[in-house]
Amino acid sequence: MRMIKLFTCFALLILICLSCKSKIKDEKIEKEQTKQPNVIVILVDDAGYIDFGFMGSEDLPTPNIDKLATSGVKFTDAHVSATVCAPSRAGLITGKYQQRFGFEANGTGGIGLSDDVVTIADVFKNNGYNTYALGKWHLGEDPSDHPNQRGFNEFYGFIAGSRSYFPIENPTKEQMLQHNGERVIFEGYMTDVLGDQSVKYVEESGDKPFFMYLAYNAVHTPMHAKKEDLEKFKDHPRKELAAMTWSLDENVGKLLNKLEELGERENTLIYFLSDNGGAHNNQSKEGPLKGWKGNEFEGGHRVPFVVSWPAVLKGNETFNGLSSSLDIFRTSLAAANIKKPESLLLDGADLLPYLKGKKKGNPHEQLFWRKLDKSAARIGDYKIVSLDNYGSVMYNLTSDLGETKDLSKSDSKKFKEIMTNYDTWKSQLMDPLWDEGKDWMDVCSYIHRQLMQNKEVEYKDIWDPAYKKTLLNQ
Repeated sequence: MRMIKLFTCFALLILICLSCKSKIKDEKIEKEQTKQPNVIVILVDDAGYIDFGFMGSEDLPTPNIDKLATSGVKFTDAHVSATVCAPSRAGLITGKYQQRFGFEANGTGGIGLSDDVVTIADVFKNNGYNTYALGKWHLGEDPSDHPNQRGFNEFYGFIAGSRSYFPIENPTKEQMLQHNGERVIFEGYMTDVLGDQSVKYVEESGDKPFFMYLAYNAVHTPMHAKKEDLEKFKDHPRKELAAMTWSLDENVGKLLNKLEELGERENTLIYFLSDNGGAHNNQSKEGPLKGWKGNEFEGGHRVPFVVSWPAVLKGNETFNGLSSSLDIFRTSLAAANIKKPESLLLDGADLLPYLKGKKKGNPHEQLFWRKLDKSAARIGDYKIVSLDNYGSVMYNLTSDLGETKDLSKSDSKKFKEIMTNYDTWKSQLMDPLWDEGKDWMDVCSYIHRQLMQNKEVEYKDIWDPAYKKTLLNQ
């Protein structure tokens, strides 16, 4: 009997200890999850849809970016809000369709972001976060559009849409590398410089949470790479792109390693995506997608997209729901437990309930795109691509991801439904505040006509000899 009592007491003691240990663990997890996360948006430039290992690339090694993807959720049906750099960035940073405030065409039109537009950095800064912008801005050259005036405590980058990856002797004000308006004289390679600075900002933030917008200009033209990386890929058919991508990957790795070193990786929410589809002139590949940067087919706006937050989200997951870069704003506010200002209109969805398995289906039932006279509309599996004064085509993306079989006439009911919804969306927009000039608009319209007919595209930009020949024959 005495042995039974001793055994019972011993068992109860073990159960109490296990219960206490479990309670401490639960409290620790709860504490970690209530601590506001750091938020990082890694935005790369003109990357091809299949040009990373986690997207299926077999010839471009990206071990660090692949590690990031494995630690989080890979999206298969994610899109940006525009097919070119500037408006896509305007949509991401405001969380709303950029056409709502006239920012529709590429470039900035000497206008940039409207003064009354709220950015994601504005909200995070107002809620106690350190806010950092690095790299390519391309959202306006006016003093009122400077990142320091749009919610960022710190800006280390350049204002223009592109520039050399190496030092420029006499850069313009827009092309110069700057820190909060003051020119930075640098040596080396721009991707490395931005990567090093991203690490420095993580170190400097200390115990205070931060929001970082890390906008690399890689892999946008010019096709500049370091000599040692070009040598590494000297026999590669896409030598320059492979070298540029390798450097990009190394610098993503630097940032991840620093977060690990400081014990911040688990509670850092990281997004990784491209600002639009691969460009026709940077050796990128779109895989099964039709089109490329600048046109409204899938190759123009469907992008690689990863969300990683190890403390909250399971790793090595795939999400197939219809998603958008517009979702980054609302999702980040939810993650940081920041209440959206009541007057702030956001077109994006909160992705977290879907990624946690609390909700099923699509964050968006419909998405829309418009760049001047070109547009697209998506509802469920169906998508319409239109060109003003020419016509429209409709595809079922589930059975025809390559957008080759026009269903606009065979399924007129679905076609009418989508066009009606598009017209409703369009009625909410401003007229574009600038355009892209007649030559570019003519080239883009020609490309759309050819792709809509599944015909070969003979010229893709205004510098192509075939286009110049066309001008002479007009």
